Amino acid sequence: MIKGHYQIVIAGAGLAGLTSAAYLSKAGYSVLLVEKTGACGGLLNSFNRDGYVFDTGPRSIENAGVIRPMLKDLGIELELLDSPVSIGIESRIIDMESRDSIKNYSDLIEQFYPAQKKEIGKIVSIIEKVMKEMHVIYGYDNPVFRDFMHDRKYLFKELLPWLGRFLLAVYRMNRMSEPIERYLSRISSFRSLNDIVDQHFFKNTPMFFALGYFYVYLDYLYPKGGTGKLVEKLAEKIVGSGGEIVFDSEIQNVLCAQKRLKGSNNLDCSYDTLLWCADLKTLYRIADTSGLSAGTLRKINARKQRIMESRGGDSVFSLYLGVDKPVQDFAALTHGHLFYTPSKDGLAETHRSELADLLASPEQNNRERILAWVKKYCRLTTYEISIPSLRDPQLSPVGKTGIIVSFFFEYDLVKKVASRGWYEEFKTQVEDAMIEVLDASIFPGIRERISLRFSSSPITIESKFANSEGGITGWTFEQAAPVVNLLHKIPQSVKTPFPDVLQAGQWAYSPAGIPTALLTGWYAYNAIKSRKL
Repeated sequence: MIKGHYQIVIAGAGLAGLTSAAYLSKAGYSVLLVEKTGACGGLLNSFNRDGYVFDTGPRSIENAGVIRPMLKDLGIELELLDSPVSIGIESRIIDMESRDSIKNYSDLIEQFYPAQKKEIGKIVSIIEKVMKEMHVIYGYDNPVFRDFMHDRKYLFKELLPWLGRFLLAVYRMNRMSEPIERYLSRISSFRSLNDIVDQHFFKNTPMFFALGYFYVYLDYLYPKGGTGKLVEKLAEKIVGSGGEIVFDSEIQNVLCAQKRLKGSNNLDCSYDTLLWCADLKTLYRIADTSGLSAGTLRKINARKQRIMESRGGDSVFSLYLGVDKPVQDFAALTHGHLFYTPSKDGLAETHRSELADLLASPEQNNRERILAWVKKYCRLTTYEISIPSLRDPQLSPVGKTGIIVSFFFEYDLVKKVASRGWYEEFKTQVEDAMIEVLDASIFPGIRERISLRFSSSPITIESKFANSEGGITGWTFEQAAPVVNLLHKIPQSVKTPFPDVLQAGQWAYSPAGIPTALLTGWYAYNAIKSRKL
């Protein structure tokens, strides 16, 4: 039974929940962290299958001036390996190892689109400008993890000079919010060139956020032992500081007026403050607002309408492979984190109007038509490929290599297939199509060397992690976000209309990622500590 009273109850043991719980428990609060699954970390985790260590979510961890200073502030020791990125098109792969590597990227795309050299020059020029702004924002340790008010040398010699540059960079960033597809179409009318750049990113990603990835590629880290090691260290910190973590316990009812929770695994406890770090739609769906004032109810209902009408962002299909080839065979080809596009033709309308027609058609249960679309999509889309043992050789059995292959995939399509009863067959067909492309392009002969294979889909993400529409970074960019989406307002993202309820994580701020989850978790802690509720 999980009963009693806690000063802080935190819903969801993803990175936001873990970060806030680590800080709050360290500060002496009585903390209960409630997780509906059997493990911490949410999408950021690692697992062992037949001697291979695979990562469930992000293939690397972006430092962004957050990870290292946060770990230092919490007194956590974690070995972080550099995780350089490679980018490939058809038969050519280049490495992104410094800011000068953008020249290699320029040469790469010029090789495939020589007639568009002028347009490529313009695209690369704006990428270089964005990288400079990103260096200001992410290339400096975030000051929230420093006691700068008691370190006057740091305050006056480092923080204040940087702060002016930071605010100017944020201002410029906020002005570059046009969707990447539309922005590129104003530079180039050649669709394949535009696709080869923008299909790396979520649909309608803001231009600055998308092109900023070329800086992020240089900022990736990989915890020795797998991405889940970060989660393990945070969980150890919580328990070591007196916090409690309960698993397999799903919050099913929030009695707002009574400040009480009920759920599975005999969960029945009260709180002073509830910090919601899980799917926001779930909170608004299960909250019992009986007994709250009329004014509070109006605010909650207005926010609820926006939340419930919004949609989770892009999702992914991930294929996990155990390959009977030594990791050295892959080392000469790529780094451990690769973005690879097997065709210079680009997706064009494959993932937009063609997919929309497929979903809207009365023949949408026609397996042949759906599978034909899948095969085309697999030939044209961009793959994110991770080889963990290229970062840490101990993550695969000797003489073998574990590979994770992912791409963006439409939740609605998988949902339609599942509703018609051929979900498992469909997953197998997608796996086959992916392997066929890999075998015919970047990894010739891999099909015959596969001894282990399995996959996850957008439905896996939705069902296991309760992420609306299987979204992997919170809200879609195809609609206005129902939460704070300006960097200088991120401290306000933790507020909710519910009394004594805060929020943090990928659903609390958009656009979201690992640094956002950590920062919102810290800002929630800071709001509680400062009594700014």
